[in-house]
Amino acid sequence: MSHNSDMDLELRHLRMICAIAETGSVTRAAARLGLTQPAMTTQLRKVEKIVGGELFVRSRSGAAPTLLGRQVVARARIVLSEIDGLFCDLRDAHAPATRLQLGSVHTACVATVVDRVGEELPGRAVSLRIEPSAVLLADALAQGELDAALMGMMEGFDVPLRAPVVSRTLIPHHPIFVALSAAHPLAELAEIPLGALREESWISPPGADDGSLAALRASCRAAGFEPDVRYDAPSGGGHHLVAAGHGVRLVDPTWPPQPGTAVRPLAGEPQAARLVVAWRRDRLSTQAAAAVYRGLATAFLGHVDDNPAFRRWWDAHPETHPLL
Repeated sequence: MSHNSDMDLELRHLRMICAIAETGSVTRAAARLGLTQPAMTTQLRKVEKIVGGELFVRSRSGAAPTLLGRQVVARARIVLSEIDGLFCDLRDAHAPATRLQLGSVHTACVATVVDRVGEELPGRAVSLRIEPSAVLLADALAQGELDAALMGMMEGFDVPLRAPVVSRTLIPHHPIFVALSAAHPLAELAEIPLGALREESWISPPGADDGSLAALRASCRAAGFEPDVRYDAPSGGGHHLVAAGHGVRLVDPTWPPQPGTAVRPLAGEPQAARLVVAWRRDRLSTQAAAAVYRGLATAFLGHVDDNPAFRRWWDAHPETHPLL
């Protein structure tokens, strides 16, 4: 058999191409796959040499696929879907499903998710992986590392889900609140105009690659200022900075205020998100998926009272949680 340069393409190359297409950036794709940007660029050039043309046009705004790039990405997704499905079939054939690999964004209800979902799926041990980013959860689902996930998506910044992953909305709309020092003069207000925070330093939202940071910047610009995003802290890791008055941050509305902080709604809801339950159809039956959904719904409802400000909003907006 004569050697064909096309055969030099490997699965990791296909995953890389798809990651660049989905993130719109070589830098973000490199971070997603755990590579350095130079290594990613070198690999991309190698792939472009193999396929005989440029796959992406790079600019200040990111990386956009060329016509050839779109064709290669479409084929790559088909191949990866088949390969992932094959490995799932092999795994399931050798090991009956006794464990549910569950993922979740960092919300207050993670404290009871394992118990509530476990009650709905007796006989299955529930493991939990908490990620700040919906993009990371979508990746883990696509690659078969998770069976199901509770995902938060900022309004206007949907995260694409690829087959065999499907989803169902849990909460179609909820506001994002702001945390600030309890000693801050604005903490006395029942709700805070975003424009009143123009002089503050901000802690970057966790999982910025899923649109949360872009959404913050867009909302602040609409309020007439550019946010000074000075700090980067893991989810839940910035409350000491907030308590000390060094900065403010956006927070999930179900989180109770941490010591020394106050959590308030933003006037007019300039920041909002929705909660989605996503799962792999090749891992969960319709009945099992419904059980996971019920467990997550019960867990979420159990934490509505954790923040009195959110309970007031929840009761005043029954139209935003019809499914519960």
